[in-house]
Amino acid sequence: MSELRAAALAILACGLAACSAVGPDYARPALDVPAGWRMGPAEASEISNAAWWDAFQDPALSKLVADTIAGSLDLKAAVARVDQARAQYGLARSALFPQVNADASGERLRASRTTFSGASIPPGHQNYNAYDLDLSASYEIDIWGRLRRATEAANAQLLASEEGRRTVVLTLVTTVADAYIQLLALDDELAIAQRTLVSRREVLRLQKARFDGGVAPESDMRQAESQYQIAAAEVPLLQRQVAQQENLISLLAGRNPGPVERGRDFSQLAVPPVPAGLPSDLLARRPDVRQAEQSLIAANADIGVARAAYFPRISLTALLGLQSDQLSQLFKGPSFAWSAAGGLTQSVFSGGALRSQVEFAQARQRELVAGYQSAVISALRDVNDALIARTTLEQQRAEQEKNVAALTRLLELAKRRYQEGAAIFLEVATAEQSLFDAQITLDSVRAQLFQSYADLYRAFGGGWVQTAEALAPQAADSAR
Repeated sequence: MSELRAAALAILACGLAACSAVGPDYARPALDVPAGWRMGPAEASEISNAAWWDAFQDPALSKLVADTIAGSLDLKAAVARVDQARAQYGLARSALFPQVNADASGERLRASRTTFSGASIPPGHQNYNAYDLDLSASYEIDIWGRLRRATEAANAQLLASEEGRRTVVLTLVTTVADAYIQLLALDDELAIAQRTLVSRREVLRLQKARFDGGVAPESDMRQAESQYQIAAAEVPLLQRQVAQQENLISLLAGRNPGPVERGRDFSQLAVPPVPAGLPSDLLARRPDVRQAEQSLIAANADIGVARAAYFPRISLTALLGLQSDQLSQLFKGPSFAWSAAGGLTQSVFSGGALRSQVEFAQARQRELVAGYQSAVISALRDVNDALIARTTLEQQRAEQEKNVAALTRLLELAKRRYQEGAAIFLEVATAEQSLFDAQITLDSVRAQLFQSYADLYRAFGGGWVQTAEALAPQAADSAR
């Protein structure tokens, strides 16, 4: 009958363990996601899944992205965080299974004759040996779902860390692409400044000769000298910015500061296609949004872990072993020993600790609800900002090109008027400076326009993150 009662209790325990876990099941918070964008495409597109950096048609940029993904120290740290979360998940999940341990010991002991149990030992027999070889097992019956909720939380944290790694990839690729585009723009600005410096050096030489010959006043020579010095000061400024930009790119790629390989000239960069997608797609496409949701899922499961502490913890233990005072008798039948037990632990008074744990978990969950909703809104803003930037920068580029063309013609007219004696040299100098400033501004606008395409792909997210991630051996190994 005792065996039947034990079997019945075991069946009952298994049935109870199959009950639903305490604590709230996760439900995605309500979100107010608009149907479309303020400015831009509304249709879904698979373009967002492509390796968009190749669309600039610059082999140096494509190689730089691959090198950066493979060498980035930030990404290596993110991969290590994924490995940590995977190990934590393994620890949490292991508690769902019986824990089995083996133990072997050998002792030499002396019993006290002054104790109640030792008084019956005959004289001369106080010293004795004890040998044990045991196999023990323990198992917590997860009736209330504490262990299952803890495993659920650890699994969500693992998924959150994986999305965190993808967020690093997303940010890293767009940042290094932006930095490379800015580097090419600085190269072009430096080339403009150097050409301008050569031109103004020749103008200064001519004006000095005219002044020495008594043909032109000193003011013309000094004006030419000032224009030359302005261009001369601009060159080292741009050289410094170029070197610092190269150092930034080297840092992103996880290597020592140094020169960066270039491919195409700035003016030869191709324009990538415009990615598209619906606002609701961002919930699945943006890794930072998915990361925020997985963190929320983990916090939601932690509420169940905290609530389960109100209920008793039931555990089963068993021991199967051999015990003998002589090593030669250890493996014989009479040395066989076993034990089985069940235990129940219930908190009776904790001074409010259990209630505080539940309140903490609930407050943490509310915090992450707000964090998830904020991540969604931020993602929507990113896309809208990038779409607006692309459209308005395209318009600004077109207008600035017209301005450069107009100032180029103005300079030609000013030079002609000066040669004909109808204008002073100040008019030429002013036109030259205006044209130089406009050319620099045009380069800046073009750089921002190209960067807006990179920002669009970052804002939309999508399958291209996995494409980029595959370029990193350590990321691919971790994903497996």
